[in-house]
Amino acid sequence: MRLLHTSDWHIGRSLHGADLLREQESVLSGLADVVVAESVDVVVVAGDVYDRAVPSADASGVLDRVVGRLLRAGAAVVLTPGNHDSARRLGTFSGLLSAAGLHVRAATAGLDEPVLLRDEHGEVAVYGLPYLEPELARHELGVPGARSHEAVLAEAMERVRRDLFLRPGVRSVVLAHAFVGGGVPSESERDICVGGVDLVPAAVFDGVDYVALGHLHRPQTITPRLRYSGSPLAYSFGEARQEKQVWLVDLDATGLAGVRPLPLPTPRPLTVLTGTLDDLLADPAHTGVEEHFVSARLTDDVRPPDPMRQLQTRFPHCVHLEWTGGTGGGDGRSYQERLRGRSDLEVAGEFVTHVRNGIAMSDAERELLVRALGAAGREELTR
Repeated sequence: MRLLHTSDWHIGRSLHGADLLREQESVLSGLADVVVAESVDVVVVAGDVYDRAVPSADASGVLDRVVGRLLRAGAAVVLTPGNHDSARRLGTFSGLLSAAGLHVRAATAGLDEPVLLRDEHGEVAVYGLPYLEPELARHELGVPGARSHEAVLAEAMERVRRDLFLRPGVRSVVLAHAFVGGGVPSESERDICVGGVDLVPAAVFDGVDYVALGHLHRPQTITPRLRYSGSPLAYSFGEARQEKQVWLVDLDATGLAGVRPLPLPTPRPLTVLTGTLDDLLADPAHTGVEEHFVSARLTDDVRPPDPMRQLQTRFPHCVHLEWTGGTGGGDGRSYQERLRGRSDLEVAGEFVTHVRNGIAMSDAERELLVRALGAAGREELTR
């Protein structure tokens, strides 16, 4: 049996306000071509199907069309909610949907009830563990003392192993959404690990043939049987150079037979540009990234007026801007040292120049500031 391991679709997510639905549908719909080309039997999605608990109608439409294409391509689909999803909403009509080949495993109480698939070697049990919020899951699982993600996942996996014990010879796959020890995070995950309390040891998942992990957006291998597929698109500029992929997982008669990565296309790459505004607008070296999503780091000594509008004349998909120049602190001196020996008028005048992008005070403004400082000094003396 061949599985396609994916996760963290985050349908409906934006990039600094830029809508990504078109790019998401392009990449996710392309998975149907992979199903056909690689003879995939089942596609698994290990959490964070949507980017928010209440997805927009447009986001729901993308999921509907993508899953429809996967089913028509001949694959079953198994998905579970992550920490971004609403398990209850995602699980609506799950009983009816399973008849069409879409298996939504969203109920904590049923996490040890697998989707049973069959190939020429017998059955494969696919267990979908929804994201287990410890404060809720400890009561749903009947373990009120389990207050960490490790503890509730340990109970969940114990239930899975008990069910597997009653199915001798059945191969097994688990979908889980967690921050597993040894994983490397990116900038775009919502933190589910506070002070290390929710870091889950890999050993929690012992006893199954393959664990399809979700949550971390960087594809990575924790152990040969325990892997993150990562997100299908880059969702932060910190991921700009990541190679996005899915895992093709093969099971033979005895269990895991092999895993190989399959690169995913990038509809619109992410690029970070650094330089002065004039350089970024004129340098021919940037011609090849004009249609990329761009994050610009401006190094001008004085903040340019309306820089985003100017950048978007050349880079229409520039979505993020930061100004790293003109800090005034590059000489290594402390703030107190830079003020030493300077009058209140000089300090206030420099502030006015700074906030007006280099435009100094006029004589009339200077006179008004002198009067204001004088009045403030007299008021201080009378207290």
